[in-house]
Formats: sequence, structure tokens, C-alpha cells
Amino acid sequence: MIAYCEGERGLISQLLGPKFGAVLVYGSMEGNSVPGLPTLGSLREAYKIDYINSDTKVFGLISKPVSHSKGPILHNPTFRHMKYNGIYAPMFIDNLKEFFRVYSSPDFTGFSVGFPYKEAIIEFCDEVHPLVQSIGAVNTIIRSPSDGKLIGYNTDCEASITAIEEALKEFPYNNGDASLDSPLAEKLFVLAGAGGAGRALAFGARSRGARVVVFDIDFERAKSLAGAVSGEAKPFEDLVKFKPEKGAILANATPLGMHPNTDRIPVAEETLRDYQLVFDAVYTPRKTRLLKEAEAAGAIIVSGVEMFLRQAIGQINLFTGREAPKDFMREIVLAKF
Repeated sequence: MIAYCEGERGLISQLLGPKFGAVLVYGSMEGNSVPGLPTLGSLREAYKIDYINSDTKVFGLISKPVSHSKGPILHNPTFRHMKYNGIYAPMFIDNLKEFFRVYSSPDFTGFSVGFPYKEAIIEFCDEVHPLVQSIGAVNTIIRSPSDGKLIGYNTDCEASITAIEEALKEFPYNNGDASLDSPLAEKLFVLAGAGGAGRALAFGARSRGARVVVFDIDFERAKSLAGAVSGEAKPFEDLVKFKPEKGAILANATPLGMHPNTDRIPVAEETLRDYQLVFDAVYTPRKTRLLKEAEAAGAIIVSGVEMFLRQAIGQINLFTGREAPKDFMREIVLAKF
């Protein structure tokens, strides 16, 4: 008998088949999109299925949805480049408790955590990094090789904030005050979305001395995050008419604008001219409508691709215990995204 699972949830039954003894792996012909069935090209090029064996370490993205993720086309070539025997697979997960009950084997070495699980997944970690305790969100989990404990980390925070800071570096700090440590210091940081990515952005901005105002569709969640960073909370519907002070930073940490719903933005277009910089955590598409409108209004723009790359570099460091090949990973992002 040769068995495999269909649909998006069943994708890992194709990708991990060779590790667990399957004699056949199914792939679709190029140009034929079949849910849960990878193309022959992706099996050969992205996943390098010929290299997978019983010793291969399994890493994956825990998310819902998961098909939009570019993680596999970055992590898998990086493993090959580093001569590390690992595979990174998208994992469409409905039930975190059931997932961790079933996938408790040490073969499942680490995970990225995506929307909407970055906060909820903390309860399934045996330990968390001190930064996670502050932020309240996990985007990376490592299974300890010594005792099997799940340890939670957050690589989103520094990834997003350093991307924003570097984009601002060519401009004078706060009207020329170079004594301040960060170009974000004392600036108004307008955050749309108080979920896992939003929490990382809020704590990062606050750590740099920014004044944070949080908008979220769940006002109680917005108030909770605002309280944690000594900021201000406002109802999400007020963001459309919110008039920021000149030189403010706007960060979108909601799914608005993500493929396939690419036509939505969280703010009114006419307000974009008041922002010095606009950051969008969404990276599919690479330049969202929000970023296009912000660029047209004269703002500096930072794509979620830059955050994605930087947090992935941090994850590779944690996954492999080695120094990630930053230049190699950036080349992949520039070529493939």
C-alpha cells in the first residue's frame, strides 16, 4: 500500500515521505496547481527530495493559512548551502494541542510560527526566552536535543525594528539631534494590529524610545498591548481618520493587503503624506498596495520581505546552531521573491 494525504493539510505527507520510508512521492506537472501536491520542480529544486533520508531533521512553519509562505524557498536552499541535513515544510495546523501531541518525535526539531498562533503557542512551550516573556509572542521554537523540551524564541522583534532603523539612517535623527541612540527615539509609532507581529513591533519601537499608539480590531487586545509598552490604544475603525503628526512611523501588522486580497489598506490614502516611513509586515506581494500608495505620497517604505529575511537569518542560527550565510540568503530573497 502507498498512502498519502490530500489537500493543503496533506502536503507534508509528500515532502516527508522519503524520511519515513515511502517508496514513491507524488508531484504535479508544472503549470497544474493541485492543493497539497507540490510540483515536480519544487520537489527537485526547493525541497531537494533526493537528499532526504531517515536522518533528516524536520523543521516547519506552523500556520493557518500556510500556502502563502516563502519560507521553504529560503530555508531549504540554505540548509543545502550549509550542508545541513534538514528540510523545512509548510504545516497547515488547525489544532495546536493535537499537533504537538502527535508530532512529539525528536525528528521534528524546530518550527517557525505564523499567523494566527504566535501568542497562543506560548502555552505549548516548556521554556521561553526572556524576550518572549516581555513580548508575549513566539515565532520560533526549538526542541532541545537533550531532553526534548520546546523552547520559544522571538526573532521578529529585532528583525522588524532594525529594518526600519536602517531605512531611516540617511535622515537626521529627530530634527538633527544625533545624541539620540535610535532614529525612532521620540517619534510617534502608529501600529495597526496587536497580534504576534504587532507585539514584536510595539516592544521593539518602545525599546528604541518611540511613542506607540496601537489600533486593533479587538480593542481590549489593543489596550493590553498599549499598557505593556506605556502607549495609547484606539479602536481600529478610528485609524482611517487618524491624523498623525508629521514624521510619524506607520507599521501594518495586520493581514490587510496579503495575497489574494491585495487591494485593501488600513489607513486613508490622504493621511500617508504625514508619515516619514511606512512599514508593512505583509510580504506577499513584495510591494503591497499600502507601500505603493505610501511611496507615491513621499514616504520611505520598508517591505515585509526585509523583516522576513532578517527573522529567517535568526531562525537559521537557532535551527542549526551555526552562523547563517546572510549574503547567500539575501541573494535568494532578491532572486525569488
